[in-house]
Amino acid sequence: MFAYKKKYFLLIESIKDINLRKIKKYAKFIIIYRGKVRSEDINDLLIFRKECRLKLIDFYVANDQKLAIRLNSDGIYLSSYNRTIRKNICNKSNFKVIGSAHNFKEISFKLKQGCSYILLSKLFLVEYDRTAPYLGVVRFSNFINLFSKKIIPLGGIKVSNLNFLKNINCEAFALLSEVKKKPANIINRLF
Repeated sequence: MFAYKKKYFLLIESIKDINLRKIKKYAKFIIIYRGKVRSEDINDLLIFRKECRLKLIDFYVANDQKLAIRLNSDGIYLSSYNRTIRKNICNKSNFKVIGSAHNFKEISFKLKQGCSYILLSKLFLVEYDRTAPYLGVVRFSNFINLFSKKIIPLGGIKVSNLNFLKNINCEAFALLSEVKKKPANIINRLF
């Protein structure tokens, strides 16, 4: 069994991380392009953006307003370390803001930044830092009950623990490392 949600957030660092041809469920996915290494050509990004638009996939750019405007993205993603307050980021009426946070204080700050969704990290234990604290299903559910905004779980979500998301009353979840590590497994479960 699988925890079906209204939306799936996929964080990618390169457009090569995901194959858009495998996505068959329209208007369910939101791709956040983090682009840590700016090695990708702007023309390749424009082509990728065009494919996303054809499949009704929302496309966001992380922390780069100029690139987001140039690609005509659906919005911008403000990571937790982005501390600048930008209420009116773009004049486009449909330009949305997504943020990420790790605790109550950062959630409050992201609300001040005008974020429509907030990715709250870490839901489960992550492989890259076994000593880092994580929320778990119960504490995450308490965070959701405190805020009227849409809080989305992120961090440590793998194919093996997708079923635990049924216990969380949220309308979406976000994946980062699982998209890169096991794209075939996650594609079979989500797409």
